[in-house]
Amino acid sequence: MATATASEHVTIPPFRPSRRILLGPGPSEVDPRVLAAMAMPLLGHLDPEFVALMDETKTLLRRVFRTENHLTMAISGTGSAGMEAVVVNLIEPGDRMLVCVNGVFGGRMVDVAQRAGAEVTAIERAYGEVFDPSEIENAIKKCAPKVVGIVHAETSTGAWQPVEEIAKIAHQHGAMIAIDTVTSLAGVPVEIDAWGIDAVYSGTQKCLSCPPGLSPVSFSAQAAEVIANRKTKVQSWYLDMQMIQRYWGSDRIYHHTAPISMNYAFREALAAVLEEGLEARFARHMLNHHALKAGVAALGLPYLTVEGHQLPQLNCVGIPEGIDDLTVRKRLLADWGIEIGGGLGPLKGKAWRIGLMGHGSRRDHVEIVLSALETCLADLGHPLKKGEAVANANVVYAKAE
Repeated sequence: MATATASEHVTIPPFRPSRRILLGPGPSEVDPRVLAAMAMPLLGHLDPEFVALMDETKTLLRRVFRTENHLTMAISGTGSAGMEAVVVNLIEPGDRMLVCVNGVFGGRMVDVAQRAGAEVTAIERAYGEVFDPSEIENAIKKCAPKVVGIVHAETSTGAWQPVEEIAKIAHQHGAMIAIDTVTSLAGVPVEIDAWGIDAVYSGTQKCLSCPPGLSPVSFSAQAAEVIANRKTKVQSWYLDMQMIQRYWGSDRIYHHTAPISMNYAFREALAAVLEEGLEARFARHMLNHHALKAGVAALGLPYLTVEGHQLPQLNCVGIPEGIDDLTVRKRLLADWGIEIGGGLGPLKGKAWRIGLMGHGSRRDHVEIVLSALETCLADLGHPLKKGEAVANANVVYAKAE
C-alpha cells in the first residue's frame, strides 16, 4: 500500500458514531442541552467569564451534594481521579485506612490507598451485599483507622449502601469517612452535610448525564484542615488539592489548563438537575426502576443485589442458565443499538447491568430494553410469555399515574 506524501491531498471523512441507547453502567445518555454546551466557543482557562463559570459551578455543585463545604469543585479527570484525589490528599505514608469492599470499586480503593502508602485493612462482603454498621464498627476498633472508605453505590453490583450510621460510628472513634458517589449522585439522595461525610467524590457520566471527564469532589472543614497540615507532600502533583484549590479559589494561581468544554457541559448538567429538582429526579429514577423490575421478573431474571438495597439507576440481574452473555449483548447492540453492561469480577458472564441513569432514565428506554431482551431470550429458547414484560412495566406506570 502506497504511503501519501506531504504534498498529496488526502481526504479523511469525519468520524460519525452510530446512534446508541446507552443503558449500561456508564456513560449514560447525555442531555441535548449538555451536548450543545460543548460546542460553544472556547475561553481561556483564566478568562474572567470562565472564572465566573467556575464560581457558579461550585455553588451549583454544593446544592447537588447538599453541602456548605468550601472545598467543593470538579477535578479534571474521571471518577477514578476523584477517588485518587480523596485518598492521596487525606492519606500520608503509614496512615491506617479501613476500606469496605463489596465490589470492584471498593477493591480499587484498596489499591489506590496502598499505592499512597497507607496501612490498609479491607473488610469484605459478597458482591451484591451491603455492610452492617456493627461489622464496620468492630473493624474500626481493631485497626483504629485515620480514614474509613466505602462505596455508596457500587457500580459493579447495583448495591446501595446506607452510610449515615457508618459515618457516625467513624466519627465516634476519631476517624474520617470518605464515600464514593460516582453512581449515586443525582440519582438517589446524597446528603453530605446531614450525614457528616468528610470527603466525597463522584463522576459526571452517570446520573448527572454529562460526558465523562470531570470528577466532582467535596471535603469537610476537618478534612480540609488535615490536607492543609500534612507533614509530607501529596503523592500526586496533579491531584494535590492544596494547589488545585488555589486555582479554583480567589487566588486563581495557574495549576493546569482546565478542560473548558467539559466545564461548560458540567455547568449545564448541574443546572438541569436543579431545574428538575432533586426530589423529582430521585422519584423518576425510582419509578423507572420499579417498572423495569416488574418487566425483568416476567422474563424470569432475578436481581443479584440484596433486596432493599437495589440501586434504581443500576439494575444487576442474573443471566438464565444456558443463555450466553455476549450473544445477547451483541444482538442488542446490532439490532436495536442498545448497550447494557456485563458482569464484573465473579459476576462475569453471570449478570447484566442495566443502567437507567439521569437523562436515560425514561419510560421509552424501559420499554425498548424489555422488549428487546424478551425477543433475544425467546429466540434462544428461554421460556416466557411474549409481551408480558412490557405489560408488567406498564402496570407500574399506570399505578403511578
